[in-house]
Amino acid sequence: MTDEVKGDSTRVVAAGRRPEWTQGIVNTPVWRASTILYDNVTALREGGRADPHHRLFYGRKGTPTQWSLADALTELEPGAEGSFLYCSGVAALAAALLSVLKPGDELLMVDTAYDPTRSMANGLLKRFGITTRFYDPLIGEGIAELIAPNTAAILLASPGSLTFEVQDVPAITAVARARGVTTILDNTWATPLLFPAIAHGVDLTVLACTKYVVGHSDVMLGSVTAAPTHWKALRDTSYALGQVASPDDCWLAARGLRTMAVRLKQHDANALRIARWLADQPGVARVLHPALPSCPGHETFLRDFRGASGLFSFILDGGGEAARAALIDGLDHFGIGYSWGGFESLALPIDPHRHRSATKRDDAGPMIRLQIGLEDADDLIADLDRGLARFREAVAGAPHDAAQTR
Repeated sequence: MTDEVKGDSTRVVAAGRRPEWTQGIVNTPVWRASTILYDNVTALREGGRADPHHRLFYGRKGTPTQWSLADALTELEPGAEGSFLYCSGVAALAAALLSVLKPGDELLMVDTAYDPTRSMANGLLKRFGITTRFYDPLIGEGIAELIAPNTAAILLASPGSLTFEVQDVPAITAVARARGVTTILDNTWATPLLFPAIAHGVDLTVLACTKYVVGHSDVMLGSVTAAPTHWKALRDTSYALGQVASPDDCWLAARGLRTMAVRLKQHDANALRIARWLADQPGVARVLHPALPSCPGHETFLRDFRGASGLFSFILDGGGEAARAALIDGLDHFGIGYSWGGFESLALPIDPHRHRSATKRDDAGPMIRLQIGLEDADDLIADLDRGLARFREAVAGAPHDAAQTR
């Protein structure tokens, strides 16, 4: 093996394909197992004393199917020590948090965190005696003023969920490292191809692999990739929690990973074209896409990111729930549903003001989040154009006192 720097497409094709796991087959086969058989009692005893990582021991500790995907994700993060897989992105976030937090600790959580993560902080973590304070995503190095003696971890999400604020991750991680505080980043939007988190100082980086890694909207899966300083605690916590991902799901995710680089390029091109088009349309007040100057943290995005993915939001110019629904309900090429990252486009009504506590929003109208898939961008634009026409008609016909209902 050489030490040459490889391109993204080369890395996602080659990563995690050890010869002892593929055994001459292009894709690592599906190894399903609960019981692992030993030749004799001595081998059984020795297996129990040895490190089970990347060794057949018991099904819960994994097989080559899981290990190859985990290794591939680690290889995509320069400076990482290892990755662990989970049954969902939320499970991955829980394991990352529980690997560094204990009763009496404080967690600083970005105000734009994924809503189930907020619920975890206000429920599960609170029951364990862990307190959470929410902070402005644009705080940057000012995070230093919030760190208390019991602050153990900072959770970041960049770009932010729903509203896509781009955080100054290097500034925050530098402050955290100087104060001995662990940083955890939800990097699902960018993946390590667009933002290598460990190289930017993050200790634990989380992916909802359900999204771009899988890429086909048919698997629930999560991962956490750790810097060397945090790998053992993550692995020990995950083993203690009994976390294991299905080998069938891991096989599908590994299959999706091989095309992630080329898919991201198309998601990026389609989404940016549509975002720019939306920014000029009557009925649209603002587009929140990190690659556009109208998005908070745009300059940080230009500095730190290698591209964009397919998820962004836009704010309608006035109107209420009925007008927003008129736009969404009649779309032909956009499904209505949660999640994103698959090949199909989605449109979702969102109300971020309901999920904020450290920041306030005063938007011109209701918001819609778009997942831009791999369809022809011209078809998606035509579909949205018809939808905006329905929205404007609905606003024009709505009673004045109901126009701003949200």
